[in-house]
Amino acid sequence: MLWSDVRKAYPNQWLVIEALQAHTTPKSQRKLDKLAVIETCTDGNAAMNSYRQLHLEYPVREFYFVHTNREELDIRERQWTGIRRAYATTAHQTIKTN
Repeated sequence: MLWSDVRKAYPNQWLVIEALQAHTTPKSQRKLDKLAVIETCTDGNAAMNSYRQLHLEYPVREFYFVHTNREELDIRERQWTGIRRAYATTAHQTIKTN
């Protein structure tokens, strides 16, 4: 589906969607060429919680939680620098115990 089709089929709703085909523009904007609706949610908190659970279960799949009142999706990729906190804690504990 396209975002315009999703908006028509699910007006004024919170959704969890999955990008089936997507690309990144030179300005680090993620464009979803084809997407699937995974779940409809009662509110933003429910959508975020569902997204978190799905992301934990399927970390390589590309999920988003969105509201259909947006005419266009504005998804930006962030560049991660440094190490993540969970890894830093594990590394620190490993160093500390050795």
